[in-house]
Amino acid sequence: MAETSAISKIDTVIFDIGNVLYRWDLRCLFAKLIDDPEELDWFLAHVVTPEWHFQHDAGRPFADMVAERSREFPNYTDHIIAYSRRFRETIPGPVDGMLDLVQALAKRGVPLFAISNFGAESWAQFRPTAPIFGLFSDIVISGEEKLMKPDAAIFDLALKRFDRRADRCLFIDDRLDNIAAGQTLGLAGHHFKNATALKAELEALRLL
Repeated sequence: MAETSAISKIDTVIFDIGNVLYRWDLRCLFAKLIDDPEELDWFLAHVVTPEWHFQHDAGRPFADMVAERSREFPNYTDHIIAYSRRFRETIPGPVDGMLDLVQALAKRGVPLFAISNFGAESWAQFRPTAPIFGLFSDIVISGEEKLMKPDAAIFDLALKRFDRRADRCLFIDDRLDNIAAGQTLGLAGHHFKNATALKAELEALRLL
């Protein structure tokens, strides 16, 4: 929750994307490719794991990752290739209520930005499917910058690029470590749980 004393200052909202604006789950793709539940669990724990995927968020190209992982798990080469080619299917849709909130903020003239741990190539696949981002003034993508949250450097870069003062921004993320990193630079933070709780905070801040 943002500090009450900051209510009159905050005039800008900075969003995370994955599991704040849009749902993200590797299982959504691979459940289509692996029928056996136990095998699917094993695959997601050992082959295409979130931790391995985060290398792409950090800037590593799909081609390098897929080639290396395919050598490690040759029986799953087709699945690993599918990760890179069908990444959009790991994003099943928007988080309930969130696109309505974005549209409401935009109608009020609130400047909107985003900072997201997202691979450059996966972002290139996904961005054309999500016209809501046309309402955003700018978006910092970790894979393009080769900086990742919670590294304070990505927040510093974003604030400079956005030309915004930290104390005038509300940063919304589903991870507490990212919120804490933003707060070290002076960003007010909202630990995202659902659209209802966020809407209440935005109303308290007089942004809605």
